[in-house]
Amino acid sequence: MHHHAYLWTGPKQRFDEDALRRPPHPDPPPAGSRPELIQRHREVTEAFAVVDLPPLETAYWLIKPEKLIRGTWEEPKEAADWLEKRLAEYAPRFDSVAGRDRERLATLVGCAAERLSHGEDVSHGCYLERPSFLSLALVCCSPNRSLPELPCPTPAVSGCHRAPAAAARPSTSR
Repeated sequence: MHHHAYLWTGPKQRFDEDALRRPPHPDPPPAGSRPELIQRHREVTEAFAVVDLPPLETAYWLIKPEKLIRGTWEEPKEAADWLEKRLAEYAPRFDSVAGRDRERLATLVGCAAERLSHGEDVSHGCYLERPSFLSLALVCCSPNRSLPELPCPTPAVSGCHRAPAAAARPSTSR
């Protein structure tokens, strides 16, 4: 097993685009549906796997482009260290004073290492100076516990889980 790290920061308004953060329904709208509904389904189906927005289900980071991966580690502690460094880097910009508390951040990192060691994904998000949002994720891979059919996005990682290409992407049927 190994762990991939993801980081996204951007305007809260963009983060709130939930339709692009959830996998599209595998079936297209029924025949006779409003044209705008059909078009929206097509757009979301095409965009979900490639848009850089954090998915609502953390495991779906694995279908995103490999270029979005910020690091890969075999050891949970190393992945948690990356999280600790990112939290320290962004803490001065957190919009809440409580969110900057060092003890709280240390607890988050400790819990992350523990969860990763059990094969669980870790996702943390917080508001930065208005109106921005920070999303950090550590995703277990080979295979992922919640969506084991998803393949590793980095084929060069030794021993990574390979799944058929069809299982890697949401349906693109129209």
